[in-house]
Amino acid sequence: MQTAVDVAIIGAGFAGLAAAVRLKKQGTKSFVIIERASEVGGTWRENIYPGCACDIPSHLYSFSFAPNPGWSRTYATQPEILDYLKQVVSHYELAASIRFNTEILRTEFSTATGRWTLTDRAGRSTTARVVILAVGPLNRPAIPKLSGLDTFAGKTFHSAQWDSSYDLTQKRVAVIGTGASAIQFIPQIAPIVDQLTIFQRTAPYVMSREDRAISATELALFRHLPLAQKTYRSWIYWRNELNGLSFLGNELFNRIGRERAKKHLEQAIKDPILRQKATPDYKLGCKRVLISDDYYSALTRSNVALETNGIAEIKPHSIVDKAGIERPVDAIIFGTGFMVSGMIGRMQIIGRYGQNLFDQWINQGAEAYHGTTISGFPNLLFLTGPNTGIGHNSIIHMIESQVNYAIDYLQQLDKTGKNTFLDVRPEAQKHYNAIIQQKTAKTVWASGCRSWYLDSKNQNRSIWPGLTLDYRKATRRVNVTDYDIVPCRQPSPSMAC
Repeated sequence: MQTAVDVAIIGAGFAGLAAAVRLKKQGTKSFVIIERASEVGGTWRENIYPGCACDIPSHLYSFSFAPNPGWSRTYATQPEILDYLKQVVSHYELAASIRFNTEILRTEFSTATGRWTLTDRAGRSTTARVVILAVGPLNRPAIPKLSGLDTFAGKTFHSAQWDSSYDLTQKRVAVIGTGASAIQFIPQIAPIVDQLTIFQRTAPYVMSREDRAISATELALFRHLPLAQKTYRSWIYWRNELNGLSFLGNELFNRIGRERAKKHLEQAIKDPILRQKATPDYKLGCKRVLISDDYYSALTRSNVALETNGIAEIKPHSIVDKAGIERPVDAIIFGTGFMVSGMIGRMQIIGRYGQNLFDQWINQGAEAYHGTTISGFPNLLFLTGPNTGIGHNSIIHMIESQVNYAIDYLQQLDKTGKNTFLDVRPEAQKHYNAIIQQKTAKTVWASGCRSWYLDSKNQNRSIWPGLTLDYRKATRRVNVTDYDIVPCRQPSPSMAC
């Protein structure tokens, strides 16, 4: 069984749905969204741990073309965000274009036909002139290699694979990692467990969240006066954009940010020993800055211990730290984030020369042109690709910028004729990524700490080293001179290649 479309979108999270809406708005009818799960949502479908919520204000963490005046809180929780995405699908009538429970294992480009062939787990194939890869970077949990982990007889799971069937009540629980997910679920489970031991490698910077319910007056205002919501959204955006300067070399803004974080820590933790353990020893922003109003207070509970010695060994019923202290444990929860910098994918993506994209990225480092197109992989558009992550503002803004670029790419492709394809020139991609690394050298991400922003060669393959405004300008239009226009070797007389 084989079907043919002009555009195949892989993934039905924020990025995939944004692309689908734009395609539909511009009149593209021949497209399909292919989703491996049974519903939309991406990371907001997968992550169901207690306390799961966004760390970008609700009114900004949403599509500009689909404002939601009904957000219940200033920072939306996972169920509300997932519900929002389902509302977008309903409003734009996308359900008929989504192929659920379909996992693509291989997508291969043919220079003869100029089309991609996507093969799913069931052996079915789909051909497309253009593939939009919207699988997202936060979908492969990272589990550290720890001595003896395979011998542990208790329960283990990652925050992104939360086991709701396991009752943590009165259990002795170890949490490994203090990242963005961990500081959300730790305050939720601390009151119910018998003992909670948190193994911290490096202390995060934590800012006050200041989350609150949105008042009835505000809800009415946003519903009846859309301009008010748009203005509020703009204010959040520009405030965050201004704060982003602290990551890009502005020492004054960075110092102000450090003082805010220090004040938040000192107000929440009075014990000098615990406060010292929770104090970062690197520059603000070098690792992801977190926001929480209850994480520090959870650390002060009598049944919670913050350990910084590191793990030496895991035994069947305990964890031994590097100071030789052994602690009985019933369950281990990993809050250790995701495999982001390498963007290791499950599927095989085979380019025009027979090369595998993810193998190439493993060997040479993940790079793309504007984080979107990759030399040697014609008519493939990667959303939330290399160097499109940000540490200060909404990724939705970056996604919409990439979708702008993708739509213009499709228009430029149509102008070249139906029997051609576009392939970004290797020299253009190389020059672009050289500039990315030069800009990174002036930012906090190059200030010396180790983070998931950097790959094994200490190169930034994840973060956009600038303001989102700069990225929006850079991706407004496709510069066709940066691409080779290549004729298909065996063009089809009945369809565009």
